Amino acid sequence: GFFQSYAVEVDIKDASNATCLYADWLMRFLITYESNNGDYKTTTLNLSSSVTHNGSVCGNDTQAALVAVQFGEGHSWSISITKNNETYQGDFLTLTYNTNDTAVFPDAKRKGPVTVLVKDPLQPVQLNTVFVCHAYFIEAENVTQIFWNVTVQAFVQNGTVSKKESRCPADIPTSAPTVPPTTVPVTTANVTTASTTASTTTLSPAPTTPPKPVENPDTGNYSLKSGNKTCFLATVGLQLNVSQDKPLLININPKTTIADGACGNTTATLKLNDRNSTLIGF
Repeated sequence: GFFQSYAVEVDIKDASNATCLYADWLMRFLITYESNNGDYKTTTLNLSSSVTHNGSVCGNDTQAALVAVQFGEGHSWSISITKNNETYQGDFLTLTYNTNDTAVFPDAKRKGPVTVLVKDPLQPVQLNTVFVCHAYFIEAENVTQIFWNVTVQAFVQNGTVSKKESRCPADIPTSAPTVPPTTVPVTTANVTTASTTASTTTLSPAPTTPPKPVENPDTGNYSLKSGNKTCFLATVGLQLNVSQDKPLLININPKTTIADGACGNTTATLKLNDRNSTLIGF
């Protein structure tokens, strides 16, 4: 599993007791807050075993649908979903966390509820299509919202969740330069992914020299800080092994790779982006 957490399943019915909105997903939040002594700490807010969904509504052509959940000691999260012609799309995500919850925020300087509002970055989804996503992150202000195993369909037709899927961009493989396959050295980290791409066969002269093998990936030093202290340190060479018609090996270049993420009391997340849409999360 991506993380250990409680899953949320919301099945909203209309006046005729037919499903009009369905959502099933897991999520957690990494929140940076100021402590009583002036330091900034990062904590992890998880869903509790008991989650309610009061205020969730089906929506229609003029009113947005709403998935709203409440959990823990005064925490809540919601997403509004609007309908436009032949598509539906997430509008705003609203997280309210309560720093009076001393189990999560044991020494928070600011007490009481804090609300973070962020625009949903995902693209519209065709009606009568279910949105599916393995995992994605949304960052706003001092909060990283992490979602995985997501299944959502708003404005369900005829009370039946569709079998037609729309995948999030993170689940769709992107094209990569053709690199001849070679043996992956055992001294480096090897990440295996799967993708499917369309290919076109063309005739070309046979090469007169053998292709140059992929070299070992350069070792990078990646770190995260919590306040002025390093809380996450990784020294690693990374090579992606992409399985498709012709295997591809892609080295992650530490010189162009950005490290991001956050540290919590019991978990830490390191995200590496090589500026070419390759995102690896630890």
